[in-house]
Amino acid sequence: MRVTTDFWVSAVTRRAFSAGGFAAVVKRGATEAGAVMIVLRGRMGLAKLYAPAPQSSYSDGKPQDRFFSEVIETDDEEELRKRIEREQRFDPDLWVIELELDDAQFAEIVSVSTT
Repeated sequence: MRVTTDFWVSAVTRRAFSAGGFAAVVKRGATEAGAVMIVLRGRMGLAKLYAPAPQSSYSDGKPQDRFFSEVIETDDEEELRKRIEREQRFDPDLWVIELELDDAQFAEIVSVSTT
């Protein structure tokens, strides 16, 4: 059984702060089952945008965790904003969270699919 999106986002933000990073909920979506996009901000001005991974990333068909795929890496805030807005038009229940962590901390907190 998967936890609610609200609970999952709360857990991720707490884990980010406890790792010495920063987290913020930019947009709240549907409490029970909204999709989540993650903006990972780096120290050098780059931002990576992660979206829910495709269903093919789940090997057994029944996900126990949420997997994400990197969508874009950019230092252009306008490009990042437009991509998120496009997703929000498609899915108004979308959550958007921002994290400031190094790559190792992020990998411990968020499951990223390589497929």
